[in-house]
Amino acid sequence: MSADTRLEKLGVSGLGEVDAPAFSGLAERHRRELHVHCYRMLGSFEDAEDTVQETFLRAWRRRETFEGRSTFRAWLYRIATNACLDLLAKCRPQPATGGEVRWLQPYPDRLLDELPAGNADDPETVAVARETIELAYLVAVQHLAPRPRAVLILRDVLGWPAKDVAELLGDSVNSVNSALQRARAGLREHLPAERQDWTGGETDTRTRELVRRFTDASIAKDVEGLAAMLRDDVRYSMPPTPGLHVGRDAVVNDWMADGFTELGRLRAVPTCVNRQPAVAFYLWSEQAHAYLPLTIDVLRITGGTIAEIVTFHYDQFPRLGLPERLPMDGTE
Repeated sequence: MSADTRLEKLGVSGLGEVDAPAFSGLAERHRRELHVHCYRMLGSFEDAEDTVQETFLRAWRRRETFEGRSTFRAWLYRIATNACLDLLAKCRPQPATGGEVRWLQPYPDRLLDELPAGNADDPETVAVARETIELAYLVAVQHLAPRPRAVLILRDVLGWPAKDVAELLGDSVNSVNSALQRARAGLREHLPAERQDWTGGETDTRTRELVRRFTDASIAKDVEGLAAMLRDDVRYSMPPTPGLHVGRDAVVNDWMADGFTELGRLRAVPTCVNRQPAVAFYLWSEQAHAYLPLTIDVLRITGGTIAEIVTFHYDQFPRLGLPERLPMDGTE
């Protein structure tokens, strides 16, 4: 049952007569999709959390302004988009530059699974939903100015008509269409050239095998073996640590050679983040007598090779539902 149908069941034409528990029930049905929308806009899981809370607070305070001219869901999206624009204007007046996004955070697949199914029978719809949550897309979007970014997400991801986007932003339809063209051009500058090069597209078997080899080589600290799995133009970043390494030599020399082989004993847990394969690594601690969280590598795989590695710190493990520690494996 939609939120608008539930409003009818409550016997009210708007939200002015709805009490706080009923309003919360209506709004909470849309929390996950609003959170993902804000995440696309902001690139940060934590900022998206705060912005959804701000969205619900604004919606409650302005509930009497809902007149039913749009759906309740669309009304919440309007409030959420403006809350994102306000946060960007206050905290990030300039978009990302240089191909890296230091505030980027991962999004666990287990939470993405909570999204409404939508039109699951339409391959294009499924592909768009998957592609626009991948890290390559998130990074590219963060390089756009906030308003063109909003236009792009509302038009190309959510499929809103231009006139609805224009009403939300207080612009003309012509201005929205112009902003969309600029945003698409800007997006292409920061995405791999071919669509299949940034969406993975590998069979599950090939992907699993490459991830297994990557995991084994990482645990063995086999730099040559790892290098052989990388594309010539592989990219590596470790937000929030500054620095983007591009090219196999740069990644091997600047990342793998920088203390990598000096690490102690490692264990790994395979997982999925942003609809991409990932590997969480744990480092043995004599003091804790257990393996403790170290880093998580999120992989973009193309043509049987690794095209990009984004490494996140151990502070992301709890959000991703990963174990706090791993026991000794019998070799210690």
